[in-house]
Amino acid sequence: MRWLRRKQPVGTTRRADLVDRDHLEAWAADRRGVEAYLEPRTTVTETTMMLIDATGEWTRRRVPSPEVARGFAARLNIPCYEVAATGYPQRKRDYDARRKTENR
Repeated sequence: MRWLRRKQPVGTTRRADLVDRDHLEAWAADRRGVEAYLEPRTTVTETTMMLIDATGEWTRRRVPSPEVARGFAARLNIPCYEVAATGYPQRKRDYDARRKTENR
């Protein structure tokens, strides 16, 4: 399966497209220490990939499949982890806590 170029039919769960891929590529290019965390498909969402940088800042987008996501990470030369096996890194939790405190 590849990244989709066309729009999904109305009323279906949105799948990954080239906009998602481009966002992930640009985000990773602008940051240091980026790692990919593959999140499994659920009943509500397709498979997603979260990119987390060295500061804990993160972004998440849909991906076509786990295989495509691993190939994407390999092409960008960033490690890819299964979040179900590893969990999220502490720096992400710290980043989220800082943001929550700042927003109060």
